[in-house]
Amino acid sequence: FAQKDVFQLKDLEKIAPKEKGITSMSVKEILQSLVDDGMVDTDRIGTSNYFWAFPSKALHARKRKLEELESQFAESNQKKEALQKTIEKSKIGREDTTERAALLEELAALRQKKEQLKTEIDKYRECDPDVVEEMRQTNQVAKEAANRWTDNIFSIKSWAKRKFGFEESRIDKGFGIPEDLDYID
Repeated sequence: FAQKDVFQLKDLEKIAPKEKGITSMSVKEILQSLVDDGMVDTDRIGTSNYFWAFPSKALHARKRKLEELESQFAESNQKKEALQKTIEKSKIGREDTTERAALLEELAALRQKKEQLKTEIDKYRECDPDVVEEMRQTNQVAKEAANRWTDNIFSIKSWAKRKFGFEESRIDKGFGIPEDLDYID
């Protein structure tokens, strides 16, 4: 900012230790972090990298940020005002009166009765023909799956007997297959 000029890395490595007290070994790291933060601009021209930072850019960046924040603030204020108006409109017709209080009590009582009826229906849910039919279908699918896996086990046992010449009891013992394994009827 002070010199308002463009520099190469080697120039900065010479200037920084003298003017700012930064060791020449850490100039490159500090410069890279400033570039990453957007505080210093860089560009490659030919084989050289040039670095610069002008006060006007920082000023413009702050002005843009300020304008952005002001627009967000104005937008939030508009939303707040709209919500306040909605609240005021909602309050119309909801003044506390004895009739309203009686209706609210009746509503609460009806909701409570609805919950009681729901729990009573849930007690008898297992007798519902739709639920029973769904359970039958689920049982049928499970039975078919169990028979399919039993068939797979028998196929693998047969293959192992042919391939390796193991006895069936040895295969059952080795893989933890019960001796009474059979299809489900």
